Amino acid sequence: MLIGKLVRSPYRHARITRIDVSRAAALPGVKGILTGKDLPITFGIMPVAQDEHALALEKVRYHGEPVVAVAAVDADTAEAALRLIEVDYEELAPVTSIEDALDPQRPLLDGEGHGQNVNRKASLEFGDVGAGFADADHVREDLFFFEGNTHLPMEEHSAVAMWEARGKLTVWSSTQVPHYLHRTLANVLELEPAHIRVIATPVGGGFGGKSDPFSHELCAAKLAMVTGRPVKITLTREEVFYAHRGRHPVLMQVRSGFTHDGEITAMHFRTMLDGGAFGSYGPATTYYTGALQTTTYAIPSYKFEGLRVLTNKPPCGPKRGHGTPQPRLALECHLDKIAEQLELDPIELRLRNLVEPFSKTVNHLRITSCGLRECMEWAREASGWARKHRQLPYGRGVGFAVGAYMCGAGLPIYWNDMPQSEVQIKIDRGGGVTVYSMAIEIGQGSDSMLTDIVAEVLGLEPRDISLVAADTDLTPIDLGSYSSRVTFMAGNAAVEAAERMRDKIFAAVAAELEAPFDRLVARAHRIYDAADHDVGVDWKQAVQLASIADPPLVTAGAYKPPNLAGPYKGSGVGPSPAYSYTACVVELDCDAETGIVDVDRIWIAHDIGRPINPVSVEGQIVGSVYMALGEALYEEQAFRGGYLKNPSILEYKSPTFLEMPEVETHLVETIDPEGPFGAKEVGQGPLLPVIPAVANAVYDAVGVRIDEVPISPDKVLRALAQAERGKEPRWGPKEMPPFDFGEPLRVEPPEDAPRREAMSR
Repeated sequence: MLIGKLVRSPYRHARITRIDVSRAAALPGVKGILTGKDLPITFGIMPVAQDEHALALEKVRYHGEPVVAVAAVDADTAEAALRLIEVDYEELAPVTSIEDALDPQRPLLDGEGHGQNVNRKASLEFGDVGAGFADADHVREDLFFFEGNTHLPMEEHSAVAMWEARGKLTVWSSTQVPHYLHRTLANVLELEPAHIRVIATPVGGGFGGKSDPFSHELCAAKLAMVTGRPVKITLTREEVFYAHRGRHPVLMQVRSGFTHDGEITAMHFRTMLDGGAFGSYGPATTYYTGALQTTTYAIPSYKFEGLRVLTNKPPCGPKRGHGTPQPRLALECHLDKIAEQLELDPIELRLRNLVEPFSKTVNHLRITSCGLRECMEWAREASGWARKHRQLPYGRGVGFAVGAYMCGAGLPIYWNDMPQSEVQIKIDRGGGVTVYSMAIEIGQGSDSMLTDIVAEVLGLEPRDISLVAADTDLTPIDLGSYSSRVTFMAGNAAVEAAERMRDKIFAAVAAELEAPFDRLVARAHRIYDAADHDVGVDWKQAVQLASIADPPLVTAGAYKPPNLAGPYKGSGVGPSPAYSYTACVVELDCDAETGIVDVDRIWIAHDIGRPINPVSVEGQIVGSVYMALGEALYEEQAFRGGYLKNPSILEYKSPTFLEMPEVETHLVETIDPEGPFGAKEVGQGPLLPVIPAVANAVYDAVGVRIDEVPISPDKVLRALAQAERGKEPRWGPKEMPPFDFGEPLRVEPPEDAPRREAMSR
């Protein structure tokens, strides 16, 4: 096996004028070298964002962009070769912020000349927003900023590629999306998809950061083809920071109209995203910053304007919650300010505006089960909210917030009518059960979920089930571990496959026992008559009977979400077969002398539908809390003049176990009618309310608003200094750059959407 390494750009924005690899090619032990001309076909995760090259072709657009790939006999030789490669650049003026990108005097990143670097724009209006504001007793407008951050997985990105003499490529990769990587390899390398095999190894942390196809995967594959030997490329920790695809920095403006008693009459949400150098998932992320506000609150008229700009920074993409934690921070802090203005309890204000189960939102999203009210009531009682809010000593406070997230996107990344998840089951004559699924384990428990479901249906134990996962040659389609889709979608496919297998076995057993099919039960390794437990056969005998009656014992199941998209462009982002709900109370200390925030305890309730594995669910909730605390207080992709200034774990601050507070979790079971056994997602939703709850608790503790995250000590001290000088007790953005979104696309709400008249109490 050869070791691959990448030469990366030292500039933020530059034209490549010369590449000389001759000295490196002459180095003993160097077996292959690639430049951009060897991989000229562009790629990207989304059909509308095919804007990347595996190696920069003419220009580099961020510090750290790959330019040359080398394969050598060992890592030391590969490193030595990198130092011998000569690349000349003509440095160009960089674009380093949202304000820069919207300045018509700045250069265009995706072409020549100057203009506004807008990658994606959305402007939608649902209902009559103007009338909703006119009907309001009060109108409030607030600005917020959410700094970008990265995933920080324990395992760096890594890929191994092997080119066989028979002309077949195999790639092992730490990826969340083996199916999409398979498609990208076929396109960029111009190979038949049937001649490519992708095996997704169990991933040592993903959180969205491994759900793009990456340059190192494509370069390893091409180097294997060029050299005829296996090639491995593992990114260093610093390179992972440059590969990035983390949380978008987002500037947000939220304006709401509301009555004296706190009912929302209209809302206008505006977002500006710093997307970095390339598209990635950005077109979807833009819409996500506006789509899900209506899934928690019954907003009768809603306007959303969003744009994503390109800058000379590493490209941003999806991170746990994908485009929804940023607006959730803005919305939940905005509502707290409204509650204070109206002298209402923040929880009571929210309770007056909740969505109802089995309803439609103004932007055409379908709500099924909804346990948000139960989550809120538990969090309020368990935390002792009524005796703490606004009543604790100075420096100590509590904050509240809620959130909602999808159980998988309603549409695949490339639109088609095929299933999003498929599962196959095979049983051998000895009774051994093997499940085949392309769903990939990234730590969220998908492997155990699949075996739990099949074991439950067949009356077995999880240890009786073998699993073959995430191999494009051996397993049926699954789109990947992203968007909190696996339990809901792969789980539903597993239920269908297992029920079909159970029916085959029941039919054979019913004939043998002369017992009614519909009275048979599969439990404890037996198939028996529910009316007489003594009438039955053990599992092995049942399998043998079915092998005679209806061979082979192979079944398949598939899941495709119902068509939920609304009647407007952009409606493909936001719909989901179900939504999970979370409510959270944070209690903390904020030291007015140092600005340091110390979170003491968190109460968090999550509407899970039904937990397949309650212990795993609680672990996912605590993991979300941990990540949210990092984003709320410490984590940021910090740039100085467009250069990332903290590309290491030493400099990039994240919580350790010493910073983790006590977390009390509570599961609310609503048994969703469309989920497998009633289950809903838990992988991403519980992160959302924690960040705004921290921000609201800081205000409760010391009386200043920090309207941007992370809430670092310097920001707290600056806000306190503002208050001492008699100025606004706040730290955050002052204004949004001017931008003409144009006339919005006006969409008529569904007939059963919330309306102002129906909301009157």
